[in-house]
Amino acid sequence: MSEPLHILRPSAPRRVLGLVVQVLLGLLLLYIAMAFPPAELIWRVVLLGLGIAALVLAQSGWRGSSIGIVLDEDGLRQEDGRPIAPLDNIASVDRALFSFKPSNGFLVRLREPMGRAWVPGMWWRIGRRVGIGGVTGGAETKIVADALSFMVAERDARAG
Repeated sequence: MSEPLHILRPSAPRRVLGLVVQVLLGLLLLYIAMAFPPAELIWRVVLLGLGIAALVLAQSGWRGSSIGIVLDEDGLRQEDGRPIAPLDNIASVDRALFSFKPSNGFLVRLREPMGRAWVPGMWWRIGRRVGIGGVTGGAETKIVADALSFMVAERDARAG
């Protein structure tokens, strides 16, 4: 692994707010399922399942957002070394207002699909698209997107 150019870390207030909202949603759904049970059993099961899923996602998001995203000369990866988008596989970087991207984030389009992956609150990858952002700060994310765009343009200029 090469020397990090920038490390994108989650914003502590956003991280806490995301956890609190998801935990409250999960507890509210469980409370409704128990205190005001629907007449049909299937709806009670649905409420219980959604409440448990919200609590599991809250825990998963809290754990996942504790690991930063590293931009280095090889591309994007997590701090623990898990690759997100290698530079040689990146086709473009999109920060457009109406593109399908995470909050305060950007979209990376890949040349070849890398498989599905998701770290709630930080990044996701589906097919040829990678979304970076969520609980990250907007200014820091913009810096990483601009630097990555520059690196992709520089690579393409050298190649042809």
